[in-house]
Amino acid sequence: MTPFDLIPGTPVVLYLHGPKEKMWGILISLLPSGVIIRGIDLVAFEDWMRQEAHGEEALLGLTTSFFPMGRVERMERDETVGAAISYADRFAVTVGRTVQQALGMARDRES
Repeated sequence: MTPFDLIPGTPVVLYLHGPKEKMWGILISLLPSGVIIRGIDLVAFEDWMRQEAHGEEALLGLTTSFFPMGRVERMERDETVGAAISYADRFAVTVGRTVQQALGMARDRES
């Protein structure tokens, strides 16, 4: 695996148009027809992370969604670069477990 691989289980940020949205999530599948992620609108990420950190009743959660390629402006791997900490790494520090652990995903890997 190279740093540029976008394989299932990779945290990603999707930039969408029509309507304009930013989504954060775990890549489920990348197809010629579109992208499937288990994710949440980036605007709600902080609230979801705090909810998970405090063990509160689930008011927010990740959903599995398909976005047709015609809506996808770009997709970036969610990764820490220098002082800019990735959403997944911030989640792990704040909550005390990885996103994959919180979601009960089988492909949990420690960095």
